[in-house]
Amino acid sequence: MGTCGHALFGERFKLFVNSIVYGGLVTQVQLRLSEKTLEELDKWVAEGRFKSRSDAIRIMLNYYLEREKTREFYKMLVTRSEEAKKHPEALIPLEEL
Repeated sequence: MGTCGHALFGERFKLFVNSIVYGGLVTQVQLRLSEKTLEELDKWVAEGRFKSRSDAIRIMLNYYLEREKTREFYKMLVTRSEEAKKHPEALIPLEEL
């Protein structure tokens, strides 16, 4: 495999890893932050909390997305519990679990 073949393999491998780790292709985006926020972000990276700025932002967004999924799940449970109170013959309210 020549130099070009190695580069092609490397790109394919990165695409494969990205699809496994991130669930698909990774796209670069531009982000504007205040100086104060950027200083805080850089402090967290320097302290070893995150590997990089990108890592920090990606992890924070993933936490936010997970929180939103949890909120949606909770709403669904509350709705289901309300339905159960109206139809106790078919469903069990959350309070009885």
